[in-house]
Amino acid sequence: MREGYEPIEGTERAPLEGASSTGRVAEDEHIEVTVIVRPDPAAAPIAESDQPLDRATLGRLRGAATADLEAVAALATRYGLTVESVEADRRRVVVAGPAHSVEQAFDVELEQFAHPQGSYRGHSGPVHVPADLSAVVVAVLGLDDRPQAAVRFIVSSASTTRSYTPVEVAAAYSYPTGLDGTGLRIGFIELGGGYVQGDLDEYFAGLGLRSPTVIPVGVDGATNSPTGSSSGPDGEVMLDLEVAGAIANGAELVVYFGPNTDRGFVDALSAAVHDATNSPSVISISWGGPESGYTAATRQAFEDVLTDAALAGVTVCVAAGDSGSGDGSSSGQPTVDYPAASPQVLACGGTTLVLDGSRITSEVVWNDGSGRGATGGGVSAVFALPTWQAGVGVPLSAAGGSAGRGVPDVAGNADPATGYRVRVDGADTVVGGTSAVAPLWAALLTLAVQQKHRPLGAVNQQLYSRFGTLPGLSSGFHDIVSGTNGAYQAGPGWDACTGLGSPIGSALLQALAGP
Repeated sequence: MREGYEPIEGTERAPLEGASSTGRVAEDEHIEVTVIVRPDPAAAPIAESDQPLDRATLGRLRGAATADLEAVAALATRYGLTVESVEADRRRVVVAGPAHSVEQAFDVELEQFAHPQGSYRGHSGPVHVPADLSAVVVAVLGLDDRPQAAVRFIVSSASTTRSYTPVEVAAAYSYPTGLDGTGLRIGFIELGGGYVQGDLDEYFAGLGLRSPTVIPVGVDGATNSPTGSSSGPDGEVMLDLEVAGAIANGAELVVYFGPNTDRGFVDALSAAVHDATNSPSVISISWGGPESGYTAATRQAFEDVLTDAALAGVTVCVAAGDSGSGDGSSSGQPTVDYPAASPQVLACGGTTLVLDGSRITSEVVWNDGSGRGATGGGVSAVFALPTWQAGVGVPLSAAGGSAGRGVPDVAGNADPATGYRVRVDGADTVVGGTSAVAPLWAALLTLAVQQKHRPLGAVNQQLYSRFGTLPGLSSGFHDIVSGTNGAYQAGPGWDACTGLGSPIGSALLQALAGP
């Protein structure tokens, strides 16, 4: 550590398992990073209120201090970096320049790593800043460009697949009629791939619906970029848009495309939450990874943006993962997915849904028995048990007996063998995964916003206080009592496989939005 510098807490990164260093990054490699700073410590406290803040007020009360931003900009300039942008409301400064200047400014050594899934740039040990900035800087994102998250969808391969349209699933879950989200916008965070407008037009025409307006928003240089492969990220993008768009057919769909890095993920979410032009009321996220795969600093940057979302009345729905209680972790130990593990989001788990027309004949925990297709869920090792979850019986973690935030909160149809009929890259296919459940819930909450005539914000406390325990739970949810996701078993009431259960839409709408 250079004299006069201090480490930024929580910025240590270890190489990916199976990665090997191939040497230092070229000195002239162009690198762009986002420096996240703290909210202004001198800002007026935010009074408790059930009224959401408009974006201007949010920026004033939660934005960064001018002096903090200027200090970061001065550091960048001192080492020959270009200040690309300064955004006080989002508490960020974007700087860019050659690798050797970035290394000097943040006292870090950047290496190139080879990995079976692709090479990436990274560092070992913490990132540093001058001592006078150690309390100011929350995170420096973009130094490491490994893939931060993975999609949460699976293309069906079963020969005996049952499949449904999103409209049929919504009907089975008693979603309300007479509401379609008109006048509202749903945001989607996408870290790769893209959509083809012609496919969307054809898909919605096949359902007898109008094709919703889709608005692409590029973040950190990313754009709507279809790959042409339905098994790649295009499948994620199209699944999100087609599920939510079929149910909230009058809403406009805003897609925030970011690179699949820690920087791209945080910046895309921040762009959506602070977007005063499009102002999405609900955001759907179908990307994630084991919570241990994020540095503490990256998680803090996420949590700061999610706090902004709650204050602005924005509800965030997140897929809980598709690899059971292990979440695909290389350790094999039970772990939960992030950002689904955040107490500030609605974590969405998965079921296997069997219908006879619009009647549910069976619904159990989604688990195909392979270890590669099962709902995520469990107990966080990072986030404490929220007060609103304290009475629902969240177990100690199967990974070590600790108490923490229970995942998921809610559930819905996710099994590819009872999947959703969608259209991707010119072909009709059947897709499942908890990726479908996040937009399924995002659409329902959009209908609730339409009926209530104002945003809902973070809904967990309201849901758990109203439906958290039996018998009240059964008035708003289908309680899933059969099945396992590996380390956890379903049972009456909340469980670490399907949360409170799958929705009884009309009852939930009345509870959230009033009659």
